[in-house]
Amino acid sequence: MIVGSSLAGLRACETLRQGGFDGGIVLVGSERHPPYDRPPLSKKVLQGEWELDRIHLRKPEALADLGLHERFGETAVALDLSDAERGGMVVLESGERIAGDAVVIATGSRPRLLPDQPRDAHVLRCIEDSIALRQAFAGGGRQVCLVGAGFIGLEAAAAARMAGNDVTVLEALDAPMSRAFGAEVGWAMAAMHEDEGVSIRTRVVVAGFEPGAVVLGDGTRLAADVVLVGIGAAPVTEWLQGSGLTLDGGVLVDADLRTERPGVYAAGDVARWPNGRFGGEVMRVEHWTNAAEQGAIAARNVLAEASDEPMTPYQPVPFVWSDQYRHRIQYLGHARGDDEVEIAVGSVADRRFVALYSRAGRLRAAAGLNSPRHVMPYRALLERGAGIDEGRALAASQAV
Repeated sequence: MIVGSSLAGLRACETLRQGGFDGGIVLVGSERHPPYDRPPLSKKVLQGEWELDRIHLRKPEALADLGLHERFGETAVALDLSDAERGGMVVLESGERIAGDAVVIATGSRPRLLPDQPRDAHVLRCIEDSIALRQAFAGGGRQVCLVGAGFIGLEAAAAARMAGNDVTVLEALDAPMSRAFGAEVGWAMAAMHEDEGVSIRTRVVVAGFEPGAVVLGDGTRLAADVVLVGIGAAPVTEWLQGSGLTLDGGVLVDADLRTERPGVYAAGDVARWPNGRFGGEVMRVEHWTNAAEQGAIAARNVLAEASDEPMTPYQPVPFVWSDQYRHRIQYLGHARGDDEVEIAVGSVADRRFVALYSRAGRLRAAAGLNSPRHVMPYRALLERGAGIDEGRALAASQAV
């Protein structure tokens, strides 16, 4: 049983078949669409450059070759672990119960909402969200307000501005994208939006909404024909309440992506696991590469557990990228707000640089703007736990 039909779920199915499993695989997905790629929804699709046929993860014939029992457009509402010694029983919204000798939970995440968020305020997670927002941006000349200056908010800001709209981004924190990059680099990354005429306001609180306006905490009413709320995503775990699994900001699993229940695993946005690459720090990562890799590792470990073979721990160097206007942002590793940060290559003024993050002398992450060939070499350093001095030496050998 694979519950969740996005990237992590699809990779789990493919890995099972590649590993020689010839039994039944049931793939349950709450969306009616076959598996598709989500990153373009806030980029190429939203900008009107791609149509939906460009984002299917597999062609119909390739999907058919996997021999799946596809249950698209159906939602899992419970996981019953009371009967079997391993695996479990997935309960669908229709009341149907489907048993699996192994279960991979890959139900992903959903957008967080503001209190009393109106129905006409947009969110951006699925195909329908992207198409509705693209239509709202089309033609330009509108006042667009984006609540949240993370990756989704700023990618949408770029699409709205490129369509000819007036754009304001509101952020409660001190700096845009500061959770990922810290304040200094966050502002440096966001400067390209100000270059394009986007207004970014930080340290603001959204107090409510009125027709055609967003009301701020100080009473200011900001005109808004279109509102997008992009304040992060929450793991879809409600259906697992009462299952006996540990739910703590996601499904808590071990380094092998196993829950405390034999035969039950989690992968993708919904999983929280201890990453041995970063001292066993427990993390939940919402990036494309993480979903793809975790789905494959979870399935590999399902097969290993069934044949009593050694497990494969999941200890990656996280990686994410973002395209905004003509710029590319890349981020390798896992930094925290109290890490030391330095611009090691290039300059903020030139909108082309690499920033290095360290703690206690150890390199923790590298972030780059418009420096793709410079960022990726830091992966090898991060994989072997290199010190910041090695990072600086690599930076010194690079020229932007």
